[in-house]
Amino acid sequence: MQWNSLLRGQSRLLIGLAILLVFLAHASGAIPLSALDALERQAYDLRVRSSVPDTMDERIVIADIDEKSLAELGRWPWGRNVLAQLVDTLTNHYKVKVIGFDVIFAEPDTDSGLGLMNELAQGPLRNDSAFQQAFQARKAQLDHDGQFAASLQNKPVVLGMVFSQTDGISHNAAPAPFATLPASATAALPGLIRPKAFTANLDRLSQNARITGFFDNPSIDPDGIFRRVPLMQLHENRLYPSLALATAHIALDAPPVRMVTGKSGDYEEIEGVAMGDYFVPTDHQANILVPWRGGAGSFPYMPIADILAKKIPLDALENRIVLVGTSAPGLLDLRSTPVANAYPGVEVHANIISGILDDLVWHAPAWSIGVEIITLLAVALITLLVTPRLSPLRQVALSVALVVLLLMLNTLAWNKGLVLPLASSLLLLAVLFTYIMAWGFFVEAHGKRSITRLFGQYVPPDLVDEMARNPESISLEGQSKELTVLFSDVRDFTTISEGLTATELSALMNAYLTSMTRLIHKHRGTIDKYMGDAIMAFWGAPVDDRAHARNALLTAMDMAAELQTLEADFRGRGWPALHIGIGLNTGPMNVGNMGSEFRMAYTVMGDAVNLGSRLEGLSKQYGVTVVVSASTAAAVPEFSYRALDCVRVKGKLEPVKIFEPVGETIQLSASTRDKLALWEAAIGAYCHQQWDDAESRIRALLADEKRPLYQLYLDRIASFRETPPPADWDGVYTYTTK
Repeated sequence: MQWNSLLRGQSRLLIGLAILLVFLAHASGAIPLSALDALERQAYDLRVRSSVPDTMDERIVIADIDEKSLAELGRWPWGRNVLAQLVDTLTNHYKVKVIGFDVIFAEPDTDSGLGLMNELAQGPLRNDSAFQQAFQARKAQLDHDGQFAASLQNKPVVLGMVFSQTDGISHNAAPAPFATLPASATAALPGLIRPKAFTANLDRLSQNARITGFFDNPSIDPDGIFRRVPLMQLHENRLYPSLALATAHIALDAPPVRMVTGKSGDYEEIEGVAMGDYFVPTDHQANILVPWRGGAGSFPYMPIADILAKKIPLDALENRIVLVGTSAPGLLDLRSTPVANAYPGVEVHANIISGILDDLVWHAPAWSIGVEIITLLAVALITLLVTPRLSPLRQVALSVALVVLLLMLNTLAWNKGLVLPLASSLLLLAVLFTYIMAWGFFVEAHGKRSITRLFGQYVPPDLVDEMARNPESISLEGQSKELTVLFSDVRDFTTISEGLTATELSALMNAYLTSMTRLIHKHRGTIDKYMGDAIMAFWGAPVDDRAHARNALLTAMDMAAELQTLEADFRGRGWPALHIGIGLNTGPMNVGNMGSEFRMAYTVMGDAVNLGSRLEGLSKQYGVTVVVSASTAAAVPEFSYRALDCVRVKGKLEPVKIFEPVGETIQLSASTRDKLALWEAAIGAYCHQQWDDAESRIRALLADEKRPLYQLYLDRIASFRETPPPADWDGVYTYTTK
């Protein structure tokens, strides 16, 4: 059983460690688990939704291509002359800080008819001077792209572009980048996103704009939700900013920009982007976690039609950051985000700009992997090593406490802008808790049920629980141990049974045995068997008990005292009073599961057991209830004893000293101690054949207290006077019957 228990404990630990290794492999990136990644994303979304401020940032205004503007200005796309008017109105009239276009102008404006007029001027009407003169006079008015390009000159305007991660064909010329990096620098930054191609604005628009930023997002999560957006992309060694980063850069008066990196082996990993005194943390791909301000409408929307009509108050736009985008459902610029399933794309840029300006950007640092691994190890060790030692209720309490602790620590980090993994540790805790509980139910509970089935009839419930908690300490195999055995028997049982009906006798014995068994269980004893009116019990097995002799002795004393309580109850029922004899012996015994192939029992055997049985039989000879051997008396020295005799019992050659326990020495009265001392002196005189001295002392005791023991020795003295024992007599009395 010890080996089985050890193997069960090791198996439980090994399986738990195997579960831990799966989580560690995922955390280190060796084994990606898409389900766990999905849970981590959900945990991130929950934290975002629970912590967004839900306030409006009026520093950033959305110049909205809304339904109203489409109704007044016509369907989209509008003529570039309208956009030129928008730029002029915003910069000259409203004096905004910067304009960012969440729109791309990759093709010429053909709505003005300029192309047709050029064909006529170069074709059929090339010789028509009146036409040529009128065309030249109105050519500038028809060149909407030229008007738009002219409006961009020396204005704080950021145009948009898109990169392609798959298509290798670029459209229009590349706009000016943030920086052009040497090949060695780009090789040292392997994490940067490297698109294959791009679509830019018309060349003259790109050339006249202050800067161009991309608004595509190659970092959308597998579930299609916008959580992170790259701030930089690298195309042909040229570094391009996102529309949000470029707009924030102009809004901050174009401070110096540099990429902050940290060494990781032979490579440098990106840690963020610095703009003057501002630092924007990113991951190794230069992705920023979008610092969501709230749901849609976290920024003021103003219809472009009202801006062009100058219906908007000056102070509502002055010195503001303006993003030109659309909320019109028909233009389908909607994104799925943690805060809303349909979120205007232009507000994604607005949130990033707002977070940069406020220096409030969450980020998952590179060392978060180490934190995740340490957390997983701590959760696993606590759960695997501590939880199995607790009761089910305490297991639940510990697991709940760990969940609360993990949530508190993670929330504390979140409030400081750090995004640390959460789902993996919570899931590991849940998996290990479920595993430990299931193991306890299906494996250890089975073991407990087996122990209960084997010992439940003989061992008290609290010992069964103790055995179930430490099954490795229990062995059914035969072994030799020092134990204490108790035998008790009802005196004159045959006479008692003859005076009762079968029903009354059964009720009497049930009441008696139940009461005695309760006392044996109270003192951690094991019931060996009931033999009619007799009881056999032992202490020290199957659960080790270093105080087995004391517990057995206390049981015997309590059994003797319990008879007085039972006598009153039995008298009320018309039953006779019971008298019992009890024998106790301590010594080496064989204990284990013994029997035949037909029936097995957990029992004790050996000479020490037989002596215990003989002592119970001697109790009647000396007129006492409890008889203990010298070995039992020596094992419980805090008790005082009355020496009964030195006897040679049937079946044993060696004599044994036997005693009657009187009580704990510290609790004895002075009178009782004096009587014990007088008795010791009397026994000493008896053993030395000093018959007169022994008789006088015994008669002094008998005058004070009538004890059959005293009369027994007076009778022996009288007999020895008539027939003296040999000169070398050792004081041993030999019994020839059991």
